[in-house]
Amino acid sequence: MQIASTPPLKRRLACMLYESLLLFGVIFIADAAFDILTNSRHALFLRGARQLWLFLVIGAYFTFFWCRTGQTLAMQTWRLRVIPVSGTKLPLRNAILRYVLAWMWFLPAMVIDYTFGLKQWPSVIVIVGGMLLWLAATRLDSDRQFLHDRLAGTRLVDMPKTPSVMA
Repeated sequence: MQIASTPPLKRRLACMLYESLLLFGVIFIADAAFDILTNSRHALFLRGARQLWLFLVIGAYFTFFWCRTGQTLAMQTWRLRVIPVSGTKLPLRNAILRYVLAWMWFLPAMVIDYTFGLKQWPSVIVIVGGMLLWLAATRLDSDRQFLHDRLAGTRLVDMPKTPSVMA
């Protein structure tokens, strides 16, 4: 069995950017549902519950698609797929673990921001710095996989181009 190649970092980042645009719709609908269910009239009403709700909804979005086909819509567009290291269908446990561990991109920076009371640009600089360190960690991995993929027992792989059909 041939092992699929790891996609280039630029393509993975482009996919993440596209994914974030698509998530606006998911978040908009989930946030509207939260407002309706809680009769909320203000964005800060039940702020912690709203954040938890959105975290769970986004997690459900990713784990559903990763377990179903190994790809979200953005991943289909950029021809990327999440597979387990074993190469079979991705189990729910690994998909959930991958989602939770992927937040390690932001967690250390958020802790630093909170601890030192950073606001505005200093906060943004710390978060971007944390993300750059996370990206740099791919250089230390023999397969060029992200740390969360390695820890979750998953791999992000290239999908072959399908020949276009002229009609």
